[in-house]
Amino acid sequence: MSLSLERQFAQDRALRDAAFALLKADVSHLRTDISAEGLMSRFAGRMSEGAIDVYEDAAEIAENNRGLLVALIAALVLWFAREPILSLLGEDDEDDDHETGAQPQEYDGELM
Repeated sequence: MSLSLERQFAQDRALRDAAFALLKADVSHLRTDISAEGLMSRFAGRMSEGAIDVYEDAAEIAENNRGLLVALIAALVLWFAREPILSLLGEDDEDDDHETGAQPQEYDGELM
């Protein structure tokens, strides 16, 4: 029986050593994943994948709605160019007094 027990002991030791090696490898992988470089690389990878997905979705929507996109861009251009356009039309005379700081004349109660 001692030969059988020694063989069982050797098998158990080999199984223990294999389990310990597997545990060491798992701990090593966990340390790598938790390290700052591992976290940052995963974060950067996920952010870049998300940005690519958003860009692709935006490109698809813009392609499907070209008229709406053109109208939006035209509205933005008109909004930012409203001052020069209004000055060309002569509609900003009322705003000139406020911009220059001119005070309105007070009414002193006398009729002319």
